[in-house]
Amino acid sequence: MGVTITPLHPLFAAEVSGVDASATLSQAVLAALMEAIDRYSVLVLRGQKLSDDQQIAFASLFGPPEINIGAHRAASQRRLARVEMADVSNVNPANEVHRRDDKRRMFNLGNMLWHTDSSFRDPPGGLSLLYAHAVPSRGGETEFADLRAAYAALDDETKALVADLHAEHSIMHSRASLGFTEFSESERAALPPVMQRVVRTHPGSGRKTLYLASHASHIIGWPVPEGRLLLRDLIEFATRREFVFVHHWRAGDLVIWDNRCTLHRGRPYPLDERRDLRRVTTADHAAMAEKAA
Repeated sequence: MGVTITPLHPLFAAEVSGVDASATLSQAVLAALMEAIDRYSVLVLRGQKLSDDQQIAFASLFGPPEINIGAHRAASQRRLARVEMADVSNVNPANEVHRRDDKRRMFNLGNMLWHTDSSFRDPPGGLSLLYAHAVPSRGGETEFADLRAAYAALDDETKALVADLHAEHSIMHSRASLGFTEFSESERAALPPVMQRVVRTHPGSGRKTLYLASHASHIIGWPVPEGRLLLRDLIEFATRREFVFVHHWRAGDLVIWDNRCTLHRGRPYPLDERRDLRRVTTADHAAMAEKAA
């Protein structure tokens, strides 16, 4: 059976059938997936059966996986063995659901802010691949926003305003906005703020796109309050309902998204129910060259 692409939203997002992410893929299938990513930016592959090693191997077809920031934590705080794997779950190393006040849960609440994976790093995130091992009975959706469509919908005056702006991005800023500041000195040293363009050209499609995130602290060269207001206005505009696709998770879902032209956020779910999702993100080395241009 060949690869079938079924759109899920008028602007972006599609479901892919005919692909087994645990198998060896032909060059034709890989090319079809890359073309679909460039067109739709969010791909949903249902009914997958993946080990952590298989998920990392599949992600590596699209670029080098980044080392997850959780690798900077003490080994006793990490549940997953592979440092390429982000633990997007509410489960601790003892396989128990987090207590409400668990530090790891407090940190992961930041995933419910609109964000772009690893915009606070150099290089930033390219593609993310999130796989569902277990999902709650209700809630826990992931919402995605199409930043290419949002940029295209901006008025000309705003496009001119943001054309050459840069923002400082920091994981500490996004978490502090929720009141979480418990980073170790080694974590702070390993994750210094970085600068990113507010408008980028998406390399796969050639379309201009906004590049936003809750990690964006302020606009370089502007008074901080003024820059933060602009960033809030842009995120509010880019996440209007016409630009948003909502994914309702099932166990076995593998969702791929392009951080270079989307925002996403998780939604609440019952505190006492298990949610075990694991993410691999590739590093977008091309962004560093564009930022310097």
